[in-house]
Amino acid sequence: MRSVERPAISAAIAEARDKGDLSENAEYDAAREAQGLLEMRIAKLEQTLTNARVIDESKIDKSKVQILSKVTLLNHNNKKQVTYTIVSENEANLREGKLAIGTPIAKALLGKKKGEIVEVTVPAGVLKFEILDINI
Repeated sequence: MRSVERPAISAAIAEARDKGDLSENAEYDAAREAQGLLEMRIAKLEQTLTNARVIDESKIDKSKVQILSKVTLLNHNNKKQVTYTIVSENEANLREGKLAIGTPIAKALLGKKKGEIVEVTVPAGVLKFEILDINI
C-alpha cells in the first residue's frame, strides 16, 4: 500500500489538479477521498501490527479455556455438541467455528476447565454449556 498504491493516488491527485478549477473537479475530489481511505487502511494495519503478539502454542495451558483453545461443548438446552476456537476479534468467523474472545460465550468460558458447566446469558435467554474437551 505504501510503495504502490500511495504513489499512484498521489499521481492521480496531481493529474486532477492540473485539469483546472479544483472547486468543480470531480476527479480531484474522488482522488482525495481515495487517498483518505487508503491512509485510513494503512493506519489500521499499522496499529494491528503494533499490537500483535506471537503466542507460543507449546506454552499454552491446555487444562483451562483461553485464547486459541479449541473447546467442545454440549449445549444442555438442545443437547447438541458444538466446537469453537477462541480467537481475537479480527479472526472471528462463526461459520469456521472461530468465536471472538469478546463474545458472551467466550467470556463465560475463559478460565473454565473440562467438565465444568457454564451458564451464559445471551439475548435469547440463558444457555447452559458443559465443557467436554479443550484442545489447541
